[in-house]
Amino acid sequence: MTARWGFRSARWKFRVVVYHPRFRYGRGSQGPYAELRERLVAFEAGRAIGHAQGSFVTKTVKSETYYYFQYLEPGGAKRQRYLGRQDETLDGVVAAHRESRVDVAVERESTRRLCSLLRTGGALVTDAPTARVLRALSEAGVFHLGGVLVGTHAYAVIGNLLGVSWGGTALRTQDMGVAAVRTLSVALGDLPTTDVPGVLESLKMGFLPLPGLDPDRPSTSFMVRGQGLRVDLLTPLWHDRDDGPVSIPRFRATAQPLKYLDYVIEHPVRGAIVDGEGVLVNVPSPARFAFHKLIVATARPVAMHVKRNKDLHQAAQVFSVLVEERPGDVEIAWEALEARGQGWVKRVRRELAELEKVAPELAGRILPPK
Repeated sequence: MTARWGFRSARWKFRVVVYHPRFRYGRGSQGPYAELRERLVAFEAGRAIGHAQGSFVTKTVKSETYYYFQYLEPGGAKRQRYLGRQDETLDGVVAAHRESRVDVAVERESTRRLCSLLRTGGALVTDAPTARVLRALSEAGVFHLGGVLVGTHAYAVIGNLLGVSWGGTALRTQDMGVAAVRTLSVALGDLPTTDVPGVLESLKMGFLPLPGLDPDRPSTSFMVRGQGLRVDLLTPLWHDRDDGPVSIPRFRATAQPLKYLDYVIEHPVRGAIVDGEGVLVNVPSPARFAFHKLIVATARPVAMHVKRNKDLHQAAQVFSVLVEERPGDVEIAWEALEARGQGWVKRVRRELAELEKVAPELAGRILPPK
């Protein structure tokens, strides 16, 4: 329940969290999971660069700095490959590139070792079919191109990021939600693309487009017939009148617009799916995830009380860690929510009143006094 993180020892354990406001939790920024995530980021950057001879360059767009790898193609054509927003991990990749290339075999063995250690320590793991799909999407560049994993699988990743295991919570679902904005706002130059429907078909798992209510509209979901394995493509809804499928050209697919999604997928964080070798994904920041769960809970109709209770439970679990360990994250996420208007604020405060009935000490610590 209270074991510390350990880098090398199989005795290291995740703490199991069954919500109680008096519990205290350890820091999720240390330990094997952080090491796994950093190795996957480094491996992805190395794979994106390949073996081309070139150098790193940066660009600043709207006060954010982004890394690119600049190289010459045969014939002398100059190209730049987008790597991602500048952070400490990518800074480390740039420094390491000056000395050596990524050894693929060594890196894979390292991630396998770390995943084994994490499973032994009680990390939340993903079932094999789901991990296979997410690995294919990751390797195809979906998350590199701004895709964000949402839903219960993101909730599991967030638990691992925070260093806790969500005890007593049903995490067994094969529904995968991948959200993305329609167009990327950064200057990517020659923007690469991927083919999400083609990737799913190439897995030979039986994925088929799931017909919507209107058969004339393109599908935004893919499902394996007779099984629960499903992938939903989602995008923020900007106008109430614009609720039909929206094209995401860089994915060569269409996505279903949803209200309130823009908030939760803005400024995502990198996380790792724990399975045999680990899969690098983007997930919402934990604090935004928790606030978003409160917002969508208010939008659930009465007939969906089970899902509404699930939303509240997940929000409470994440908040129970954040108010103890990372209260500043909660404050920043709340400020971003307040900036979206009083409608958003009223929804959260209304749902906090419901949360207070079952967790009064927690509900009173989430928001600043009025």
